[in-house]
Amino acid sequence: MVLLSLAYHSLRNRLLTTALTVVSIALSVALLVGVEQVRRGARESFSNTISQTDLIVGARGGSLQLLLYAVFRMGSATNNISYESYQILARHPAVEWTIPYSLGDSHRGFRVVGTTEEFYTRYRFRRHRKIEFAAGRAPREIFEVAIGSDVASALGYKIGDAVTLTHGVASGRGILDHDDRPFRIQGILARTATPVDRSLYIPLEGMEAMHMDWADGAPPMPGEETPAASIRKEHLQIKQITAFLLRARSRIDTLRLQREINTFEDEPLMAIIPGVALNELWRTIGYAEDALSVVTAFVLVVGLLGMLVSLYTSLNERRREMAILRAVGAGPRTIIFLLVTESGLLALAGTVLGVGLAYALALTAQPLVERHFGLFIPLVRPTAAGWAYLSAVVVAGVLIGFVPAVKAYRNALADGLGVRL
Repeated sequence: MVLLSLAYHSLRNRLLTTALTVVSIALSVALLVGVEQVRRGARESFSNTISQTDLIVGARGGSLQLLLYAVFRMGSATNNISYESYQILARHPAVEWTIPYSLGDSHRGFRVVGTTEEFYTRYRFRRHRKIEFAAGRAPREIFEVAIGSDVASALGYKIGDAVTLTHGVASGRGILDHDDRPFRIQGILARTATPVDRSLYIPLEGMEAMHMDWADGAPPMPGEETPAASIRKEHLQIKQITAFLLRARSRIDTLRLQREINTFEDEPLMAIIPGVALNELWRTIGYAEDALSVVTAFVLVVGLLGMLVSLYTSLNERRREMAILRAVGAGPRTIIFLLVTESGLLALAGTVLGVGLAYALALTAQPLVERHFGLFIPLVRPTAAGWAYLSAVVVAGVLIGFVPAVKAYRNALADGLGVRL
């Protein structure tokens, strides 16, 4: 305990050097913990975005592309699927329910999703949680819309406001707006901390009504469009959708349905299992995660080497201190134990501060990430491997302390007491 107190007071007497060394290690540890926190949190957030959905069905293409645009509202579909094919599969005896999606439009950077009442009653996230309304209700009429919580907070919308949707996906204000057919907000969804919060939801008939009178992707000439007030549901015929979610009656039915959809004869379709597609996504970005981990490890090594340099260079200033300790009876083991203890205390303090800093930054950035990317990064405890890494940092700090300790032991007593000119 005497030597521990001596090591503490020695570090305290060199407060500036000690503080800089601790901060250097803390930043390295914070980066290590932060990278792991973001990696695990992002995976958990992605996995919790959709639950109780067995298959995602869309036009044939890449499975990751289908997963991204159908669930996470990232990217765009290469093709649509006919509504007739959707109805055939929705009536399949092995299908319990479906949720159709029609994508392709936006509003001030937020995606617009055409869907049905099934979305509000069937969609699940984080295992068993369902869509709820913070205010209002689900859209019923053609030109009614429900908006996600992020849309409401970012744009300041409330129930009853009119919104103009934009043709295509635009990051801001669009070039071609459907300003002749505005939608009225009837519901604001409760926060889900998923991409659901960053979308607007209209009936499938509303999506069809917006593009009524269009020919070959071009809007009608001024004066030739059908007035919005005269459009009725019975006048609309849904021709195509972008994708749909599917729940099978059993796991065996899931595999059989996937095979039938992938070999569907009427048009080229593709069905993917969300969990399998997510695993493919993790494998795809695994190389980037590994590269980031390697960079983090090098940063941590640089931090520890900085501590070694700090302790080693401070020996010139501490030669008289070491010599006095030896003169009053301190043996070689005492000198070594003192410097190793100082090194261990620096590593321990840096590790503790780094972990605290990482969690503080994660807590601060959590609402920002959720607001801008629609991802909720939960605060998770370090895994067994994480604790092992942190312990390794402290152990490495202790071992590094032997380098200056051996150097101090080898310094001659007279070298410390003599006056150097």
